Amino acid sequence: MIMKNVFNVFIVPVFLFFGVQERNNLVHNKRSETLTTKSERIIYLFFKADKDQSGNAKITLQSTKIADGRLKHMPPFERSNIRKGDLVITLAGADGKEVGKQLVKDPFNPELEVYEKEGISRHKASLQNTEFSARFSYSENVQSVKIEKATDDGSQVIFTQKL
Repeated sequence: MIMKNVFNVFIVPVFLFFGVQERNNLVHNKRSETLTTKSERIIYLFFKADKDQSGNAKITLQSTKIADGRLKHMPPFERSNIRKGDLVITLAGADGKEVGKQLVKDPFNPELEVYEKEGISRHKASLQNTEFSARFSYSENVQSVKIEKATDDGSQVIFTQKL
């Protein structure tokens, strides 16, 4: 009986000490996670596009969403990858400087893969209306979005809006 009481006197405080230590570590880890994710966010932009009778695109920004997270890898933007019909989405800051740029392959003529007996082939579809989205690393500085369409003569601004 005495041995049991001595055991309880020494062991119970040890368990309590390590239990409190573990709880403190969990609280500390959760705080550091919160601090990390507050500064790392992603902005999603959702667009709808319609072609009018003359074939000109009319784009509307349907919604924006800001979520916690970090983009793992964004391929670098290269002008050499732009083809006729592609869209270039640019985010600009309050000072007018470019914050981010992304290429969206022609949303009105997407390339579809079709499985046939001979194998997989690619076909271009022609759409009158479509939806597309873009995502960027979020910055408090972001003030506007601009969309340019690649043409034979260069590029044409088809959409601008303040965020």
